[in-house]
Amino acid sequence: MTRSLLFSLLLVPALAAAAPTPSAQRASVRRFALLVGVNDGGEGRARLRYAVTDARSFGNVLEELGGVQPRDTLLLLEGDRAALESALARFKAMVAAATTPGTRIEALIYYSGHSDEQGLLLQKDRFGYRELRQALESLPADVRIAILDSCASGTLARQKGGVRRPAFMVDASSAVRGHAILTSSSEDEVSQESDRIGGSFFTHNLVSGLRGAADVSGDGRVTLHEAYQFAFHETLARTEETRAGAQHPAYDIELAGTGDLVMTDLRSTAAVLVLEDLVDGRLYVRDSQGRLVVELKKYAGRTTELGLQKGRYSVTRKVLDQTSRAEFELGEGGRTVLAASAFRAVQGELTAMRGGGSLPATVSAGASEVAAAGSGRRSRFVNVGLFPGLQTNDLMTSGEPVDNHLSVSIGMARMARLDGVAMALGANVATDQVDGLQLALGANVVRGDMSGTQWAVGGNWTHGKAEGVQAAIGLNLARASGTLGQLAVGANVSGTSLAGAQLAVGGNWTAGDVDGVQGAVGFNRARDRVTGLQVAVGLNWAAEARGAQLSLLNVGGDVKGAQVGLVNVAGRMNGLQLGLVNVSRELESGVPVGLVSIARNGQFHVEAFGSDFNYANTAIKVGSRYLYTTLVLGMGSMEGARGPSHWSLGLGLGAHIPVSERFFLDVDAVTNTLYDWDVSFEGNSLLHQLRLVAGFQVAPNLAIIGGPTLNVLHDVSGEPASNLSRLPSLDAGGVRLWPGVQLGLRI
Repeated sequence: MTRSLLFSLLLVPALAAAAPTPSAQRASVRRFALLVGVNDGGEGRARLRYAVTDARSFGNVLEELGGVQPRDTLLLLEGDRAALESALARFKAMVAAATTPGTRIEALIYYSGHSDEQGLLLQKDRFGYRELRQALESLPADVRIAILDSCASGTLARQKGGVRRPAFMVDASSAVRGHAILTSSSEDEVSQESDRIGGSFFTHNLVSGLRGAADVSGDGRVTLHEAYQFAFHETLARTEETRAGAQHPAYDIELAGTGDLVMTDLRSTAAVLVLEDLVDGRLYVRDSQGRLVVELKKYAGRTTELGLQKGRYSVTRKVLDQTSRAEFELGEGGRTVLAASAFRAVQGELTAMRGGGSLPATVSAGASEVAAAGSGRRSRFVNVGLFPGLQTNDLMTSGEPVDNHLSVSIGMARMARLDGVAMALGANVATDQVDGLQLALGANVVRGDMSGTQWAVGGNWTHGKAEGVQAAIGLNLARASGTLGQLAVGANVSGTSLAGAQLAVGGNWTAGDVDGVQGAVGFNRARDRVTGLQVAVGLNWAAEARGAQLSLLNVGGDVKGAQVGLVNVAGRMNGLQLGLVNVSRELESGVPVGLVSIARNGQFHVEAFGSDFNYANTAIKVGSRYLYTTLVLGMGSMEGARGPSHWSLGLGLGAHIPVSERFFLDVDAVTNTLYDWDVSFEGNSLLHQLRLVAGFQVAPNLAIIGGPTLNVLHDVSGEPASNLSRLPSLDAGGVRLWPGVQLGLRI
């Protein structure tokens, strides 16, 4: 999938190697990293999905294995040009403050996002390659690195003669000085990202290499040369057959020194996975959330070590047309050895060969069992029992996993794969895949993928990918979901993106994107993007919203569509906000309609003015660039009264019309409630105004305002309207009309 991303490289450590001088051995190394991830490349460009994700993944590797301390990392996500300029200034100050005699400083700038032949594309702004080079060269560091993962980023490397080559060797060590610029694609290529790997091809392969897949020497350290070689060849192999075509990273290197530049040290990680020499094939390592952490092609005869965080993982192994899987847990500071015998075959899709051939099978007469070739388990049509150990799956086999088409249990049933229906009063547990229906009063559990339906009073849980329907009184949980409908009285939880619907009385939670509907009485939460509809009585919350949010409280980061509720809050708003209170950080093409609308780039003014019926008024105007809400408080005196005779409180809506740089017009309608000054707090008279106010900006924060008004006064009790103004008025059936005027200042 095309996407202006593709991480590039990291450059950070330089551990002493080869034959460093004694002074180099004593020198301490401090590494700094500025990580920038921007999905939004501006109008007319497809929004990326994984630029921010890749920036975080790359930063994690730097901190876990690359020696970069959290205090020396600066992370900028979804920023514009101004934010990048500010981050570069802060980064330079951080590096300068650490420069002391005897300390070697290395600085890395990483960018993932959109770009073109001229520079980085940050939302509506561009940051030129020349500006980036100047910022890089101004850093007071011994080694300065720029890594770009974006389309046409090779232009930056070409500016000083960088060329596209299949690989490079850098002769550098703790005494190295100079700079390196690494880009994910050449100057005329696009960088690509993939939903399958959840990131860009280059960054995914680079991170895999840095975690140990690229350690060809087997010394527990990954050098720049090893990491680049691995990432280059894996990215080229994975993109040759895509629609956008193959990617060729580029570089511009000007480094001098002796030894190898070490990128990551696996000996410093929290946990190590050791893949024995007999393990071969293409391996996919996923964490407990189902996210792809490392991918590599391993050959038999060599042990490979991978540096990971502690936790539970699964490894899928593909050799020719056979697929197997192993699960394991890494402890803090431990080494877990994974042998070839730990992998269990995963049953694939049943197919028939064209030409009349059939799949090999061994039939056991009288037992209705078929031994799946190479699977290490049996298939039994029916399973009946009370509990595991007291069921036909266990009593009539030798303990091997058993696949079923029909299972009935009074207590709890356990099987390997279900291709059919399972019913239990207690629970149904499938240790592998489910294609069909699970019914239980207690719970339904699937350790693999689920395609079909789960119905339970208690809850449903799918560890792998879930497609179909989950319905429960309690909780539905899918660690990795596809096209899925979740129905619950309690709550629905999806560990990754979901396409379909989540409907609950309690709440819905999705850790990724939602493409469809979230509906709840309590709350809806999407950690990433919602494309569709969020409906709740309590709260809707989404990092991005493409569609509509309907609730008492709506919160969205980047909203394109509509927010309808009592309180609406958005980061960047394009669309309609309809509510009592509307708030946005940046209102682009949006329209807020409500009692109070506040936008950081909109209007906030305080006005002081006099009018023909109130000699003193104070007003507050808040709103977007062109629409606003105004609250007016005033007091006045009728003809013949000594001192103030009344005070007024008004609320209105209006439109702001910029005429030129210094002239503007405001047109609004305001309704004021009038109160007698010395009588009980009781307002019986209403004054409606249509106002045309012209303004002249005499200073950046000061304007002169004034203009005509059309006033309509009536008493809600039916009494004749009082004559508030000294200007001529018309009394028509108890309603008084007159043209008025106001004049004052705006701050």
